[in-house]
Amino acid sequence: MAGLEFSGRTALVTGGSRGIGRACVEMLARNGANVAVNYRAKADAANEVVQTLTAAGHRAIAVQADVSDEAQVASMVDTVDAKLGPVDLLINNAGVFHFVTHDETNLAIWNQTLACNLTGVFLVTWAVKQRMIERGFGRIVNMSSISALRARPNSIAYAASKAGVTGLTKSVAEALAGHNIRVNAIAPGLIDTEILDGVDQATRDRLVAATPLGRIGTPEDVADLARFLLSEESRFMTGQTIVVSGGRVMLP
Repeated sequence: MAGLEFSGRTALVTGGSRGIGRACVEMLARNGANVAVNYRAKADAANEVVQTLTAAGHRAIAVQADVSDEAQVASMVDTVDAKLGPVDLLINNAGVFHFVTHDETNLAIWNQTLACNLTGVFLVTWAVKQRMIERGFGRIVNMSSISALRARPNSIAYAASKAGVTGLTKSVAEALAGHNIRVNAIAPGLIDTEILDGVDQATRDRLVAATPLGRIGTPEDVADLARFLLSEESRFMTGQTIVVSGGRVMLP
């Protein structure tokens, strides 16, 4: 693995057993990182990812934690630190999504969504940042969404949580910049993950038609951007939210 850009680094990916998280895990391993694959409940999926990586000669472990639970997050980070070393590269990817109307958006949905999608990013970041400060190095990528940037009447809690991720990213990036810790976010558009499983073909066709590049994104499209933001190729970038949506949202 010598000579790869993340060689010798320890990476943690929350929600790393499938979809965008798995693509990020595989990207990090290919580039030499030792990778911790976080999962909340699907141990089989996480262990399958780890087995695939270790069979290919990479160093990886699965670590269970509900990112909205402070004690579980602390235990997870301690486990990673003991088995792989302190976290250098963090991708906060774990999240939940509810496609519901405003009448269906109750307090339980609101609290669950904010706890995982926003508080989870805070808790995991806070669990690793002190060790990053002590070592004078850290690279963090948070998963936001284009839902944070445009109206989403059928995913109000999700949109609010992802807007919070964008705001958190900016503030933490400025707070930690002096410690050589860079924090950026990615705002994916429509990506081919299990979220699309319940979407009918007519709706898919409509969304693709509204996408200038004319297709649904892949998890690898997002993982490739994450690689750039974690690497020294983006060494003069922090506090940014980068849209990867095939052109469905263009900023400013």
